[in-house]
Amino acid sequence: MTSKNAIKTGRRYLNKEEDEVEKEKKKKWKPTRKKRGTMLDAWCKNIHKPISRWILPADTQGIYRQRARCLPPPVFITTISTMQLVIFIYYAFWKPLETLERGIWYSPFIYRPDKRQEAWRFLSYMMVHAGFQHICGNLLMQLILGLPLETVHKGRRVGLVYLSGVIAGSLGSSVWDPFQALVGASGGVYALTGGYFMNVLVNFKNMVPLFGLFRLLLILLIVVFDMGFALYRKFISPESGPAISIVAHVAGGVTGMTVGFSVFSCFQRELLKDSTFHLASTIYFVYVLSAVCFNIFLSPAN
Repeated sequence: MTSKNAIKTGRRYLNKEEDEVEKEKKKKWKPTRKKRGTMLDAWCKNIHKPISRWILPADTQGIYRQRARCLPPPVFITTISTMQLVIFIYYAFWKPLETLERGIWYSPFIYRPDKRQEAWRFLSYMMVHAGFQHICGNLLMQLILGLPLETVHKGRRVGLVYLSGVIAGSLGSSVWDPFQALVGASGGVYALTGGYFMNVLVNFKNMVPLFGLFRLLLILLIVVFDMGFALYRKFISPESGPAISIVAHVAGGVTGMTVGFSVFSCFQRELLKDSTFHLASTIYFVYVLSAVCFNIFLSPAN
């Protein structure tokens, strides 16, 4: 006869086997769930693939996609654009007793030759715009070009190029058009455009399969149209609206083609160790220092 202990042991053994079989069945029939990180990575790849094709040459796209991240999002361009829109709405709609031109003229943001001692105006003029067409054009350009650039190069580099173009625009206008007041972010927008244009031009062979020619023609078309409109407003029909500073556009574009190009071209290198960036920064520093000295000692607006 088998002992009661043996029977109990056998039952426990059989129960264990049944439990294991049931667990295996549950594992087989249990629906698989995608992990959140896997879904986010797949979504990031779908976003970064077209952006890398638009912004980078072919030989750096693979490296970029390997280390691309969706976080943090492009904060700089988004923040600047939002602030500009809010300030425009304030002067256009929240101050109904004054016209837009009058409200902007007495704004603490506008650059005015008679207020040059308030140094922040050389930068803050980018926050105010002269009209609906003015702000729509600048916002459209900096969002379409600035967001992809910031996604690839991050906010510090894009912010450096953008703000350098804004300062270069106001200083250039103060030297070559010393009695001209300034509003708008065209200096920063043209700096981004100039930096991207030079990057496409220098890497043209690598970018031709990726619509390099189309991108060059598109940039040239936008710049020619915008500059043509500015020339028309300044010289042919000045009474149709506030005067436009051609110098600020040109200075911003040249800043982009020097400082911007050196920043956007060293994607795989540290910025402070790049010789091209050192050269461009030195030229920009000399330009800023010369313009400041001119404003202090030689400007006819004094």
